[in-house]
Amino acid sequence: MFDGIGPKQMQELMVQARKQAEELQKSMQTTIIEASSGGGAVSVKVNGRRQILELKIDAEVARSGDLEMLQDLIIAAVNEAGRKVEEAMSSSLGGMLNGVM
Repeated sequence: MFDGIGPKQMQELMVQARKQAEELQKSMQTTIIEASSGGGAVSVKVNGRRQILELKIDAEVARSGDLEMLQDLIIAAVNEAGRKVEEAMSSSLGGMLNGVM
């Protein structure tokens, strides 16, 4: 893959890769992903580091008294948000890697 690349070119590739890694880190901090479950009964916003920024629960669901269902909806929304973060970061990383290679 790196056959025929001299030390100078390798160093340039490393500098470029480091710069792109820093850009990805910044992107992860500013990326906001929203996901929901139960037809919007529970929604969650997370950042690219999968930290929960906001959690909303529909009042009707909260009043239902079905704690187990509410817990399941929260878990589903958080997991969906995590999946979307993975997808977004993989897409970003793939684009950056194509620029290096």
